[in-house]
Amino acid sequence: MTSATTRPPTVDKSGDRVRRMFGQIARRYDLLNHVLSLNVDRYWRWKTVRIVRPDGNRPILDVCTGTADLAMAYDRAARGQISIVASDFCHEMLVVGREKVESIAAQGRISLVEADAQHLPFDENQFQIVSVAFGLRNVSDTDRGLQEMLRVCAPGGQIAVLEFSTPRWQPLKSIYGWYFRNVLPRIGQSISRNSEHAYEYLPTSVGEFPQYEQLVDRMQKAGMTNVRFYPFTFGVATLYVGEKACPTNTTPTEIE
Repeated sequence: MTSATTRPPTVDKSGDRVRRMFGQIARRYDLLNHVLSLNVDRYWRWKTVRIVRPDGNRPILDVCTGTADLAMAYDRAARGQISIVASDFCHEMLVVGREKVESIAAQGRISLVEADAQHLPFDENQFQIVSVAFGLRNVSDTDRGLQEMLRVCAPGGQIAVLEFSTPRWQPLKSIYGWYFRNVLPRIGQSISRNSEHAYEYLPTSVGEFPQYEQLVDRMQKAGMTNVRFYPFTFGVATLYVGEKACPTNTTPTEIE
């Protein structure tokens, strides 16, 4: 018998299913995010770019960018002075993201790239910040995604993971859990009308994804240092931040 600690995930996070699901809801994705979060998702991104601040001239990478909201938040935080790369493996989401980037005349500053977060088409040690907002839990291999984010991050750079989480404090935990499992999926499905039941997938994927100290442990095992987390809105969302260590010089120095 499979024990509770080794039971395989019940949510289907296969690449084809996730790509198809987000493709179906792409045009209503932003509306649903704002409605279901009561517009607090804007604050979460605003807070993220202030905790993990741009610094220097190196570019920034936002993976699983969706419709590029966090990429555009970083563009605003950098005042258009730093190149932003926004990648996602769902073409339909990038189409919407590209329209939004063009609407703010940021085409020269924000580049959108169709790419899988598990196989990023970038050289290592490139980006001062590698971020992901509400996308890491959709990557079929979480550890592989974290390793790729670390690989392309420059030494001394930061990795930012903004993700839904479950409040720890009662009675909010029970109230929010009931809303998340029973009300949110019905609202989401009625607005998005997708065949993949994206808003039934959402609470299941959040419930199975590592949270708080568990995700900190996964980030540390991927090789990140100084990992910490910041709960937002009583723990409805949480920002996890890690760093890529600078290599130490191990070459012996001759002393005359």
